[in-house]
Order: sequence, then C-alpha cells, then structure tokens
Amino acid sequence: MTEAGYVHRLHAGAPDRPILLVLHGTGGDENQFFDFGRRLLPEATVLSPRGDVSEHGAARFFRRTGEGVYDMADLSRATEKMAAYVKALADKHQASQILGLGFSNGANILANVLIEKGIFDAAVLMHPLIPFQPEAQATLAGRKVLVTAGQRDPIAPVPVTEALSEHLKDRGADVRTVWHPGGHEIAPLEINAVRDFFSGY
Repeated sequence: MTEAGYVHRLHAGAPDRPILLVLHGTGGDENQFFDFGRRLLPEATVLSPRGDVSEHGAARFFRRTGEGVYDMADLSRATEKMAAYVKALADKHQASQILGLGFSNGANILANVLIEKGIFDAAVLMHPLIPFQPEAQATLAGRKVLVTAGQRDPIAPVPVTEALSEHLKDRGADVRTVWHPGGHEIAPLEINAVRDFFSGY
C-alpha cells in the first residue's frame, strides 16, 4: 500500500487512540517492527512505512555520503515529507496522540522530525546517530523520549548519543536513556524498556 509516497503497512486502530509510527533501520522494511508495534499498543493505529531511498538496494529514509555523514539537503527533504505524512494519517484516523519508534536510520529520521517539527508526543529512539549539532528550535516541553543504545556501538558512539539526549533535555523534553553493554544490536533490556515506556498509552 502506498500513501504520500511511502510503501507501508497500516493497522487502523480505534478512533481517539494513539497512532504509532514504527521506522526500520537501514536494509529493513515495513515488516521489521510492524508486529512489535501491534503488540505494544493493540488498540492504536500502527503505521510502518518503507524508506524511499535505496543505498545499494538497502532501504533508508534519507541519503548519506558515508558512514555517519549525512546528505543534509536530503535529510531536510525527508523530514518535511515524513512530518506531513504522519500528520495526515494521524488526522485521518482521529488519533489522540502521535507516538514514534525507530531503530538506527529510522531513529535518525524520527529524531530529526521531533527536533524540527515537534509533532510527536512521545518517541523511542533506538541506537540513534545525529552527527551534527541541531539548531535550537521551539520547546519540546511535554514530550517524552526514550533513548536506547549500546555502550560499544561502533555506528552510534556514546558521546554522540549523550549529546542528542542533552539537546532534547535542554529543549524541555523528558528524556530517559537506557544502555546495554553491547553494540548496534537490539538487546532484550531495550525491548523491556520500550514496553515500560509505552505502557501508559
């Protein structure tokens, strides 16, 4: 199914319940977190788009010129597109709140939409990498953010993860960071933290 330029999977939940956007990592697709999202919030509308950029056949949400080096113009394009896409679907399904969960590249586009547009009420950023200093935009007061990361992640280094968390805190967001001792893989304690984070929605 394609809407607003994304191939996606969609579960239409009950009106006046949240919409949960789930975003895959590089090389994933719309199936990667769809069932997980359904289990997390059974009554919510769950939306899982496939990235519209191909990197040697691997789907991504925006282009990069090297590991950890972003095409900033394409990131801006992708941010505008994703924000409009999510808001349109949230309105269509009469969502009470807009929630997001992303891993790796999915966490990066989710973080940038949150930073620039502030449209998410709550977001889970799993192994994000924002390798630049975001500009201070409007307040993020009232937003809740869970950041999960690996202490030995070669793709998303600890100092960069900490800098993102601090930026979000400085903007007024309620931020919790959960670490596991490994690398870029998703650990069981992250899954438990995500379940706890979304248990109140």
